[in-house]
Amino acid sequence: MAVFCNRCGTGLPSSARFCSSCGSTIPPPQPMQGRPLVRPRVGRQIAGVCIALAHANGWDVSVVRILTVLGFFFSSGLVGIAYLAAWIGIPEEVPVVPGAYPPQV
Repeated sequence: MAVFCNRCGTGLPSSARFCSSCGSTIPPPQPMQGRPLVRPRVGRQIAGVCIALAHANGWDVSVVRILTVLGFFFSSGLVGIAYLAAWIGIPEEVPVVPGAYPPQV
């Protein structure tokens, strides 16, 4: 993945620390902000896929659930296959055991 200099716009390799054209410092990449994509144990209806997507992206859970049901009917079941794949692929939330440090997995 290439990065670009903030001062002159020159394309640089992702490992660059300085711009080869103007010499300005390239800041290190920032980690992604937001919540992790996990299926919570509380508040889920079937498998927790909709609530996981809603929490990770800051969306309303009810809207995600309604769009999922509508998408299931209007996509000839393709959304249902994607839901099953997400059920398998999205990890379940790790329970927090009181008094345990670090949290038990």
